[in-house]
Amino acid sequence: MRRIVVATFTSLDGVMQAPGGPQEDPTGGFTLGGWTAPYFDEALGASVGDIFGRPFDLLLGRKTYDIFAAHWPHVTDPNDRTAAVFNRVTKYVASRSSPKLGWQSSQLLGRDVVAALRTLKGQDGPDLLVWGSSDLLQTLWREDLVDEFCVLIFPVVLGKGKRLFGDGIRPAGLKLLKSQSFPTGVIVANYQPDGAVKTGDFGLAEPTAAELERRRNLT
Repeated sequence: MRRIVVATFTSLDGVMQAPGGPQEDPTGGFTLGGWTAPYFDEALGASVGDIFGRPFDLLLGRKTYDIFAAHWPHVTDPNDRTAAVFNRVTKYVASRSSPKLGWQSSQLLGRDVVAALRTLKGQDGPDLLVWGSSDLLQTLWREDLVDEFCVLIFPVVLGKGKRLFGDGIRPAGLKLLKSQSFPTGVIVANYQPDGAVKTGDFGLAEPTAAELERRRNLT
C-alpha cells in the first residue's frame, strides 16, 4: 500500500513559501524568497538527500509542478542526484484545469483529485512524496490522506506567506518518529498523525472533604 509523505521547508512561524529563490513564488507580494539558502551546509544537504534516497513518486500541486518543470529537466550535470531522480520518477499533478504536462513521466490526477489519490494509495508502489504544493497540502490534510510529515524547520520568522497549515485546518495530534538538529539551527522532524488532540488541565484540583479535614487537624 502506498503512503503519502509530505516533505517541506518551513520557517519557525510555519511559512513555506518560496524557500528556494527570490523569484520562486512572489504571490501575495512575498519578498523573502530564498530564505533557506543561508542555512544549508553539507550535513543538511545529506539529510535532504536521504529523503530522496528512498523509492518515491512525486505528488505536486500545479504551481510547484510548473516551478519544478521549468528547472529540473534542464539540469544536465550527471552528478546531480536530485535531478536524476526527479526526472525519472512519475509526477502526479493536481490541477483544477487540464494543462499540458511536458515534463517526462507526468500524469494529471483528473477532476476528482481526492478519489484519484485514494485509488493510488490502495495500490502497491513507492511512497507519494509531496514537496511544496501548499494548496494541495490543505486538501490532503482535510481529507486525512497524509501518512507522514518530514518537516525541515529553519531558524527564521517570515511573518507572512503561504503556510504549512492554513486557517481553518483540521485539528489533530501528531507523534514524533525521529528528529535531528544541525549546526546551522535547522531541525528536521518526522511526524505521523496520531488521532485527536489530547488535552489536560494544569489547574489545582478542588480538595476533597477528607483532605480539608486533614488540613484542619494539622493546624
